[in-house]
Amino acid sequence: MTHANCPRCGGRLARDNDSGRCAPCQAAERDRLSAPPVVPASFWEHEPVRRALAERHLGRVIRAYRCHPYHGRAALPQTVVAGWLGITQAQLSRVENGPPLVHLDRLTHWAQLLRVPPCFLWFSLPARLTEVAEHDAVPVKEAGPTAPPALTDACIAGSTQGGGTTDRRQFHALAALAGIAATGSLDLLAAPHNAARSIGMEQVRAVDSLVNEFRRADAAVGANRLCDTAIRVHAQLSAAAAKATYSRDVGEALQATLADLAIETAWLTIDANRRPEARAYLNEAITRARFADDPRMEVRAFAHLALLTWRDRPGEALHAAEAALRSSAGWGTPRLATLLHLRAASTYATLNDMSGFHRAMSRARREFERGVSEDDMPFLHFVTEQELKGIEGLSYLALGRPERAANAFRAITENPSPVLRRNQIYYSVQLADAASRQGNLDEAAYTAMNLLPDIGRVSSGRVSLHLAQLRSSLGQPQRATAATRQFVEAYDQAVHA
Repeated sequence: MTHANCPRCGGRLARDNDSGRCAPCQAAERDRLSAPPVVPASFWEHEPVRRALAERHLGRVIRAYRCHPYHGRAALPQTVVAGWLGITQAQLSRVENGPPLVHLDRLTHWAQLLRVPPCFLWFSLPARLTEVAEHDAVPVKEAGPTAPPALTDACIAGSTQGGGTTDRRQFHALAALAGIAATGSLDLLAAPHNAARSIGMEQVRAVDSLVNEFRRADAAVGANRLCDTAIRVHAQLSAAAAKATYSRDVGEALQATLADLAIETAWLTIDANRRPEARAYLNEAITRARFADDPRMEVRAFAHLALLTWRDRPGEALHAAEAALRSSAGWGTPRLATLLHLRAASTYATLNDMSGFHRAMSRARREFERGVSEDDMPFLHFVTEQELKGIEGLSYLALGRPERAANAFRAITENPSPVLRRNQIYYSVQLADAASRQGNLDEAAYTAMNLLPDIGRVSSGRVSLHLAQLRSSLGQPQRATAATRQFVEAYDQAVHA
């Protein structure tokens, strides 16, 4: 008997619809094939899933996941899910039907990949990985031209083995990259003479999984420690793809995936305060997205281009935001439209166009109030009320209104998000800057000083840059108070420790 409603979104199905899902949900299927979808909380309450979790058998959990009615009448094929996990279909069949997995590294990685809520698991995720699994987030603000002393590195204690700061930093980077190694995707990074001469869809999925692991590692250790690795991976995969042969369908998927890798590399260079390097990656991403006829990837690249240029080249940033809005017309979700209007709003502020700024912010707010969508691209998770306030604050700073900027940033710090910690720290630094510009030197110093213990957990060049600039401003003799002297002393000790 034909179901009257789509099991995924609840929409009514047409009488002649025999696919089991409505047209919009079918349109979202292409994205779903490359990575696990973001499923609603009720997904994990489905009886077969709950039973498999109670049996503590991850293979059976995966089988129940594949057969969940959320995916439609037909179960997800083993080949698709195996591609997500970085294994073959035959290996997945053995995992589902064999004895329970006992290797914690694989249990941890696959539970993260499928976004199984930690409260349902029978094993504990490491604290950092639990945070990333629940709150994978991407920060979005701009950096200045010159990097400050590496406060984040200096704040990291030496290794318990006596290796010092560098060894400890490398250890954290390697730990975060362990998930990348677990995907098996690094097999694609063989020396050029060993590179595959032909590429299939399974390898494209492996590269897609690799990009997702870079995002998770970024959330765990920050851009500074991943930027060079991402650049090297991008160069090797691009070179291998240029020499390989593949079918037309594989070629389109490969171009879209390499565009995604280029965007991620560009983001890491932006957050590591290496902004001049980002443009080439974004230009490449736009070209590859057009080769693949993938408007979603093209819009993502334009959104990052607007982020890159909104301070230095606001005219170009505005063109990029408007191009993204045009390209996404008809299929873009409210959260995507929110982000693009925010990009335009900050650009109008840089251009000192108050009316344009208010117009764009109003549009962003209207779209935001429409709520989230199951078709939201994963990178949009950071578009929250906090982000709206943050962009508003940065825009008021650009417009020379530090008092209004401080109010916006204060609203963020008074209602901290446990999800977007890097953005929380970034906007707290901006609050200190806004207070300093108002002449509230003690508030600026206390706000900045309270951040010092947290900075060591965030390896972000642009955060370190803004804090260094604040130290320089508050360290001027004519601005000396007991609070500013205390902050300057604490900052200098942290940098030179």
